[in-house]
Amino acid sequence: MKENIGRREFSQFSNLSQVKCLDEDIQTYVQNLIALQDDFKFRFEDILSLEIPPWIINPFDETEVGNVILQEELLELSIYKELKVAFKRGYPKFYLQAEIPEKYPGFWEFVQKFLIAFPFSYLGEKNFSAVINLLTKKGAN
Repeated sequence: MKENIGRREFSQFSNLSQVKCLDEDIQTYVQNLIALQDDFKFRFEDILSLEIPPWIINPFDETEVGNVILQEELLELSIYKELKVAFKRGYPKFYLQAEIPEKYPGFWEFVQKFLIAFPFSYLGEKNFSAVINLLTKKGAN
């Protein structure tokens, strides 16, 4: 975005394309975007550096895991057709089922650490989307 706005390409900023922008205004906007990017990098450094194992992203993929118990549970999980259907409906439907922690405690022990890392960014995104929807509806009236 900062490169686009610096080149006066305002497709990502539709309001700017409707007004005359001075060069010093453009420079200020670019500096603000750089500061915002730096702030995001600082705030979410732990999440950005988090390495998520491929078997968490797709537990039905045939990925080798070093932990024997975990490997056995992943193998057992891979033949459970109902869970496969739930996985196709999305992560929340899959990981938040009662069967996961009950039947696959080794798998759940690893997975829950990764799931706990994301609720704050999810809630922030949800609230941001709600504000955007409100502003869009207000602007349409």
